Amino acid sequence: MKKQASDMGRRQLLKALAIGSAAGAVATVSGQAVAASSNEEPVVTKNDGYQETDHVRSYYASLKD
Repeated sequence: MKKQASDMGRRQLLKALAIGSAAGAVATVSGQAVAASSNEEPVVTKNDGYQETDHVRSYYASLKD
């Protein structure tokens, strides 16, 4: 009879490769997310709010017609 120990070694190797590549992908993605969140500063924009100008009034007037 032939032993199947060689099959078990190959299976363990394939499992290790699959788990290792998945863990590497997770580490890469999480590392990029942490780097992106730590480098960004909140962007503060000055917003004067809605301003109705002449061209806006003329556009509204064209809608009423």
